[in-house]
Parts: sequence; structure tokens; C-alpha cells
Amino acid sequence: MKMKYENIIKQMTLAEKARMMSGKNTWETVDFEKYGIPSMTMSDGPHGLRRQAGAGDHLGLNASLPATCFPTAAGVANSWDEALGEEIGEALAEEAVTMGVNVILGPGLNIKRSPLCGRNFEYFSEDPYHAGKMAAAYVRGIQSKGIAACPKHFAANSQELRRMANNSVVDERTFREIYTTGFEIAVKEGKSKSIMSSYNEVNGIYANENSHMLQEILVDEWGFDGFVVSDWGGSNDHALGVKNGSHLEMPGTGKSGMRDIIRAVENGDLEESVLDQRLDELLNVIFATYQATEDAKGKQFDIEAHHKLARKAAEESIVLLKNEDQILPLKPGTKVAVIGDFAKTPRYQGAGSSLVNPTKQPEAIMDVIGESGVDVIAYEQGYIRNRKPNKKLMKAAIEAARKADVVLFFGGLDEISESEGLDRTHMDMPYAQDTLLDEITTVNSNVIVVLSAGSAIEMPWYSYVKGIVHGYLGGQAGASAMMNVLTGKVNPSGKLNETYPLHYKDTPAYAYYPSKERSSEYRESLYVGYRYYTTVGKMTRFPFGFGLSYTNFEYKDLKVSSEGVKFIVKNTGNVAGTEITQLYVGKQSDTIFRPVRELKGFKRVELEPGEEKEVQILFDDNSFRFYDTRTDSWEIESGTYQIMIGENAEHMLLEDTLDVVGTVENGGYKKEEMPEYFSGQIKDISDEEFTRLYGREIPDGSWSGEIRMNDAVCQLYYGKGIFGKLFYGVLRILLKISEWQGKPNLNVLFNYNMPIRGYAKMTGGFVTMEMAEALTEMANGHRIKGTGHLIRAAVKRD
Repeated sequence: MKMKYENIIKQMTLAEKARMMSGKNTWETVDFEKYGIPSMTMSDGPHGLRRQAGAGDHLGLNASLPATCFPTAAGVANSWDEALGEEIGEALAEEAVTMGVNVILGPGLNIKRSPLCGRNFEYFSEDPYHAGKMAAAYVRGIQSKGIAACPKHFAANSQELRRMANNSVVDERTFREIYTTGFEIAVKEGKSKSIMSSYNEVNGIYANENSHMLQEILVDEWGFDGFVVSDWGGSNDHALGVKNGSHLEMPGTGKSGMRDIIRAVENGDLEESVLDQRLDELLNVIFATYQATEDAKGKQFDIEAHHKLARKAAEESIVLLKNEDQILPLKPGTKVAVIGDFAKTPRYQGAGSSLVNPTKQPEAIMDVIGESGVDVIAYEQGYIRNRKPNKKLMKAAIEAARKADVVLFFGGLDEISESEGLDRTHMDMPYAQDTLLDEITTVNSNVIVVLSAGSAIEMPWYSYVKGIVHGYLGGQAGASAMMNVLTGKVNPSGKLNETYPLHYKDTPAYAYYPSKERSSEYRESLYVGYRYYTTVGKMTRFPFGFGLSYTNFEYKDLKVSSEGVKFIVKNTGNVAGTEITQLYVGKQSDTIFRPVRELKGFKRVELEPGEEKEVQILFDDNSFRFYDTRTDSWEIESGTYQIMIGENAEHMLLEDTLDVVGTVENGGYKKEEMPEYFSGQIKDISDEEFTRLYGREIPDGSWSGEIRMNDAVCQLYYGKGIFGKLFYGVLRILLKISEWQGKPNLNVLFNYNMPIRGYAKMTGGFVTMEMAEALTEMANGHRIKGTGHLIRAAVKRD
């Protein structure tokens, strides 16, 4: 392949080329003035820029420049609005260029395999088609301003616990259909200029050095022509990563990464021509994004316009989950008691590397409710975040509830409940909130629960409240958006991006999540989220795609052709509203197991009272395909497909069939060999059946009794070295302190989940790989030998 920047690369020494493949510091790439190569700046920014003004760090410990805090991806996904995603992407890019940012590290689109993943608030959906469409929209918006988007984390990254020392054991069909399809859409439709590899191994090979993922799938199949960057500290063998399709190791590792590449070239493990090709691909993005930030120097973005967009995004993302007796919208003059700490101190974004310093003081309900027209007779805090029930606060809240026409209870998940680096251990709201709700519903039957959370929760109080409205994490303008919905100024149109089970034990990955030791086995296969619940007929609290409105819609006149579907949607109510129509496809087969239905299209429809519109949703190359491991390619099984139009994943309103001439006559599976996968009853898959699906021997992921350099620090407990055990013990104490304080300690969480090797990748060269090897020896009880090795390695380091 001819290189675009061959003239520059030919002038560079091997050391200079190798140096370009590691960061200059935490956020910037290496620049060479003599070759005219500028530095490229990256920044976290899935829902708002986190451009640090001073010294950079990947955890957001140091202050960042003010930026608009939009709703997180889990919220915006509820809008199912690609145009909105593109508009947010454009706004993010407008802010990025004024801050000198060339690459926005986002959006995040990992699949919500389990509700417990601590980072689910950053991800779009449990469905890959839905996630991919929303991600592609963000990418188009960001890149319309001349900079690059960076979808993350590629791929099968579904847990935070031991995230850097975890092996995702997943069969190829599941990997392709569920865990890479969203990235495929983001690359093919969004034309993403970069992509971030995930921390984990995929079937025993680190994502950042996995040639199957980075070369065969990403480049050869999808046509990706950008650069791959490691997640921060996620590079394992940098030279192997470059060889197999990765480009940039971040953050900077001093001269360590450079030496690794030079050594690999000199040893013949890495061809210099491959290094040149990777450098050319990296330079292509560096030069392509340079001008946008140069042109924006001295310019400012429109703070007010972006704040209004953040409010619009929050309004479209709010989901009305229950509205018994039409208690909503609230009528003017309604006497309301506002209860809940969240009403005064909002939970508007998640914790971790995506933490945004908002351009405006984040709105709180108590700051905006006075302009809403309702009569607030009392506000009571009700509970203390992350504490046991407080009798004094509860008593005051209950007395306020007695006197009100309607109680507005503001609650959800607190800061320590969901965070980067920390998975949840259950699906409950904090105990103090559940307890208070139980008491309030005994003195007032008109209770509306307003939720703030980034992921699904259990609702034991569901039957005793009349209204439930979910704002997810609504960003800096979320409170005014919520009041607009509660009072009817805005008709809610959001629909859930994920299933809400009745109980956590109902979830398909319950027996397999998270990884018990080194391996995370994806035994549930394709049956993620609604694909499981609808197939086995398990009752849920709210299905995927569920959301109510202040009006009603009627569906009729479905017409199915080989091109797609057409049908009529009518607003039968007396207020304007927006409906999100959903296309599902299914097929009964004796030779290929499938969920009973899968999302294959959606469209938002705005309708005035009494208005009807014809909706058209076209089929595409995702509509009927399955990944055939016999041919290692996408195929279509011939036969009759069920075409379904639903208002959510459980409730189909229109159905028809379509005969499709495919590329193969059967799927190649045998029912008698995989009875659970054909039935969807995947809660207790045997080793034998998983082996047949996996197609190879299941790896032994158990602790070996010996600490390895790629084992997480939290595993030092199992080592023989006293210093490792002490370090582990200190981290556990610090984690307990942060839990008591109710705020995640990101530095502690990162260290807790990081492998020993990570210290050679996260310290800017202060710790070398040889020193990390010495630390590993010490963790295994070889204190004298390891200490000597450490001293020699430290002296050798320059």
C-alpha cells in the first residue's frame, strides 16, 4: 500500500519512528518540528470535554477547563434520536477545537451485558444495532468539525472489576453479532478516524495486540483507515501491538515503548515496513486534524447555545415509566412536597475519566421548581447519601408527605454506586431511599418517583407509587428539563436503552458475571438483555424500548417488501407527541439458534393530535444476517422471517412474514447438541455445551498460586510476598474509606484493578518493564532476589 507521508518517514531514524508510537505525555503525541509533525492532543469527552488546564492525568484528579456537561450516553440513548446525537457531537467538537483538542475519546458503546457494570452510564445500549447507530451519529457530528472521534472500548469490555487483567472468553458468533456489530456501524457509517482498544484479553490475546480484531476485522473487513490507540495503560507488548494493528500507546512511557519497538525491529520480530505503515496511518490523522484546532485559536464556543442543547438532549432522554391515574403532568397549583437529597444536590453525571467541569452551575430541582407553576409546600432532605436511614430526616419527610397533594421523591443511585473502576454488587437503590419510600407511601398514595441513575435498578416499591420518571444522568441542564416534563411543557418521548428485570437474579449473565477468577465466560451467548427475556418469556419490570407518553398512538396497515416496511402511526390523543417505532426481525429454525426477535431498525415520529404519518424503515445488511463460523463470514439463512413492529421489545403491534432467499440453506447447528442455546434457557450452561459453542477447549482461568506480571494488584492477596499482601490490604482499607465517604477514589480503584505490568505503562518511564518483573518476583515471595533485581533495573534505567 502506498504511503501518504513516505517522504517524511524516509527521513526519520528508527528511533524517531519508534518514539512516535508512544505518547509524549498523558494526552499528547510526540511532535517533530524538523519534520513539520505537530503534536496531537486527545481528551476524554463522551458527554463533555475533560481538557485539563495544568498537568494531565487520566483519572481527572486535576481540574479541567469548563465544558458543557451533556447527558451521559445511557441517557441520550433513550432518545433513539440519531439527529440529536449528531448535534451533540458537533457541539462537543466546537468546544474541543477551542481547547486545542484533536481527538475526542468517545463515544463509549460497549454492550450492557449486565446491569452491574460500573461504567454502564457511559454506554448506549444492551443492543448492538441501537448502540452502533447512536455512536455513528456522534462520530459524524464530531468529525464534521475536522477533528477525530474515537469509539471505545474495542471490544467485549463488559466489567470494571479486574478490567486490565481479565480474559473475555466468548465464541466467535457471539463476539461478532453482539460485541463488535456496534463498532462496525460506527466505523462503516460514521467513518471513525480512530478507535480505542479495550484493556481486556479476548480469547487469551490482549485486545491491543489482537490481529484478528485489529487487522482481520477492523481493517480488512470494515475498511478502517484510521489509527488504534490503547486505553490508558492498556498496552501490554507494544511491539506486538504495532505488528498486529495498533498504533499509539498511551500515556507516554518515556523511552520504554520506543526501546521495545527498536528491539523488535532489530530482532526481526517487527518488520520496519510495518512500522512505517502504522506511522503513516497515524500521521494521516495528526495532519488531518491539525488545521481545525489552529483555525479555532482564540475563539470561544457559545456557552448559552450549548446549555440549551444540553437541556433539549435531557428532555428527549427522559423516560416516563409509570403514570397511574394520569397523575402526570402536574396541574398548576398542585401542592407538592419535594423529598430527597437529589433535589438539592443533583446526580447529573457519572464518576471516572468522563468527569466534566460544567460551564454553568448544574441545575438542581429546588432551583427551578419555583418557576414551574406547582405549589411547593415543603422540601425535606429525607436521607443522607450512602448512609443508613436517619430517623430525624425520615420523620420530617413523612410529615411533609402527609400534607401534600402529591409527593415528588427524588432518588436513584449515588456516586459510589456506579463508577469507572467499580462494578455494582446488586441492583438496589441505597437502603435509606427504599426504606423512606416505603414509609412515605403509607401516608400518601400520590407519590411520583423521579430517578437519577446511569443503569437499571430494582423497584420493590413499584406497586405503591403512582408515577415513575427516569432522567438517567441528565447533565448540567437536567433539572429544568425534568420540570418541563413533570409539568407537561414537554411530552416525554424517551424509551429505555436497556431491560429492567424484576430482580437481578433474573438477568441472563447472572451465573457468569463478573469473571470469577481470570476468565469471564460469556456462556449466555447471544441472549443479552431483551434477547433473553423475550425468548424465554420471562417477565420484566420494563422491557427494552419501553416508554410512556402523555398521549396515545395507534399502529396500522403494515406493508412488507424486500426493501423494508411501511406502516401508519396515528396520534389518538389530544396533545402533540413523539413515538419511537421499532422494527424487529425473527426466524424459527432447526439449524441455527436465535433469539425470538432482534432489533433491526427504528424511527422517531412526531405527531400532532389526530395526525397520522406513514413510516418507512428500510432493511439493510444487518437485517437478516448471522455470523457463520463454518465460513468465517456473514451469511443469510434462506426461509421465512417474522417481521414485527413494536412499541417495545415485548409488545409487538404489527406482524407479517417475508420469504428471503439467503446465501445458505441452514445454520449448521444441531438442536440435540445445543438444547439450551436453542431454547434460550442459558442460566446454567454446562461445560460440554459451552465447549461445543466455543469451538475449542475452555481456558483454565483459575488462580495458579503464582502471581504473574499481568495479574491485577487486587490479586496480590493470593501471592506469597508480604509486601504485596500489605499493599493489597492498604488499598482495601482506602476503598472502604471511599465507600463510607460515598465518593469513589479513582486513584485507588485504578491501582486496585491494574496489573503489575501497568506500572511500567502508567508512570512515564519511571518504572520499567524489568522493574515490574522484579516487583512480580517480590509478590511471589522472592524478596531478596526480587529486591536485587529491582535495584539493578532501577540503576540501568535512564
